[in-house]
Amino acid sequence: GKKAGKATSRSAKAGLQFPVGRVARYMRQQRVSARIGAGAPVYMAAVLEYLAAEILELAGNAARDNKKHRIIPRHIQLAVRNDEELSKLLGGVTIASGGVLPNIHSSLLPKTKSKGKKASASQEF
Repeated sequence: GKKAGKATSRSAKAGLQFPVGRVARYMRQQRVSARIGAGAPVYMAAVLEYLAAEILELAGNAARDNKKHRIIPRHIQLAVRNDEELSKLLGGVTIASGGVLPNIHSSLLPKTKSKGKKASASQEF
């Protein structure tokens, strides 16, 4: 038969970067349920990896937009709040030293001259 080769991690079998074994251990420790199936930690690790990759992708773009090579909390904040679905998922989450989105309410902006001319023209008659 086959010789006992080197052990293959469950993460490698699933083609993931996130640790399936560690996720399984955490699920057992947190008492997610009395018993945990073999597929559950794999699925969970895959979901966590996808979310991490999604946020890192957008944060990397935000960092590049700001001409930076390193992602800082501000970039993560901009990435999350500018993405509709991530913003909904992390709605009640505060990102430390993330700041806020640049936003000035339209009613607070100074009145432009172009609108003033039209209004004055209509009132001359």
